[in-house]
Amino acid sequence: MPVSGGSAGYIQAVAKNSDPEPESDSAEPGAPIRLTRKQYETELARLQAELVAMQEWIRASGERLLVLFEGRDSAGKGGAIRRITYELNPRFCRVVALPAPTERERTQWYFQRYISELPSAGEIVLFDRSWYNRAGVEKVMGFCTQQEYEYFMRVCPLLERALVQDGIILVKYWLSISDEEQRRRFESRLHDPARRWKLSPMDLQAQAHWVDYAEAKDQMFAYTDTKENPWYVVDAENKKSARLNLVSHLLSLVPYRPVGQTQVVLPPRQDRAYVRPPIDSQTFVPVRYVVG
Repeated sequence: MPVSGGSAGYIQAVAKNSDPEPESDSAEPGAPIRLTRKQYETELARLQAELVAMQEWIRASGERLLVLFEGRDSAGKGGAIRRITYELNPRFCRVVALPAPTERERTQWYFQRYISELPSAGEIVLFDRSWYNRAGVEKVMGFCTQQEYEYFMRVCPLLERALVQDGIILVKYWLSISDEEQRRRFESRLHDPARRWKLSPMDLQAQAHWVDYAEAKDQMFAYTDTKENPWYVVDAENKKSARLNLVSHLLSLVPYRPVGQTQVVLPPRQDRAYVRPPIDSQTFVPVRYVVG
């Protein structure tokens, strides 16, 4: 994995405060490493620092990164995206989660509203669901015709090939969970007022159409899992493991390099006569909490 000089100091600081070095369950090279919760947080922070270094390289080089996140409802797409964007500059990293198409958009070329969201030079765009809605929910729930579906399957690989040939770095992730884990997450949302909004009418149909979605995913892969633009499947049964595995894999796919950082020196504070207005002339937010 490339390492940025700009993030090296932060990475070293994170490592200094980490738990003892984690050990793998097996002596075999490449065996999974089991982490404690604290080690997970430390490793996530290290990877997020590397994501910042990656973004700096993309900005400096004018590259364009497009990442598609697909998977069953509750697979953890939103959580993975939030960990990726947590430390990134939102001016150069956008999350696209399009709502259902309007009546006007339904009359357009299917890919049109997605194409308008593609990254410009120096930008990262993360699609929380993408044009693959047509191969999934639209196919299963009958929101598109068979003719529209077949057209999508023929055109999608050609479109993605054109994007890559134009210089866009395209990465496609499928987050995979079992039906038992999906049901457990749905039930958890049902009993959590802060997360119940995540259950949409389509989510409630997810288990009733489990096999239909499985068959739709298999057919989607048969057409669009190409050598030029493969699907990368993430085992998402454990959310924390999935996040680390996905982020580290994404970093390995982008050939970023250290970007020279200009030395920043804070100027001296302005020093001249100033009288602050009386505090009681301003409306302050009531102090309800004091931490520390």
